[in-house]
Amino acid sequence: MRETTPIEIPEAKPAFEIIRGRLQQKMSPKRAHAQLQARWMEALRDWAGDRGDALPEWRFYFAPPGADWGSLVPDVGYLSRAVLDALTPEDAEEPPCAPGIAVDILSPDDRRRDVEWKIAAYLHGGTRLVVVSDARLRTVTAYDGGEPRVFKESDVFTHPALPEFRLPLSALFAGVFRGA
Repeated sequence: MRETTPIEIPEAKPAFEIIRGRLQQKMSPKRAHAQLQARWMEALRDWAGDRGDALPEWRFYFAPPGADWGSLVPDVGYLSRAVLDALTPEDAEEPPCAPGIAVDILSPDDRRRDVEWKIAAYLHGGTRLVVVSDARLRTVTAYDGGEPRVFKESDVFTHPALPEFRLPLSALFAGVFRGA
């Protein structure tokens, strides 16, 4: 799939993504963003164990709505062991599929329409669950194709796509600056 991509994606940090058909560089993460990303990754890795991999800034190639291909880099992406085992080692590096679970942490400069497009792109590509964390509002919103579910800081995050996963959001947001 990558050999036929019409837009060359430069290797850079922060990574570039294809959003609404345009090449866009992700925001440079700040402390609060990095804290949330690390906490999500740790929680998902602990939950996943041998079930699969949860990794930060992992590039995925898949077809978003209205396009033949696209590329997104979630803050944390998860793929099941079954999906990983079906890929070649090369394809596992940059999977030619959407992540099973995608976690994105909002940055102050994120455009709402871009975030909404990314959520729709993930779900259209086959992602079972898109999790959006907002440090300013102290919320986590779960998108799975049904009605979005908003969790507050006082809640424990759970979802059927993550059997037996429980994340107290008070722990997720502890010490994280609200202005992130």
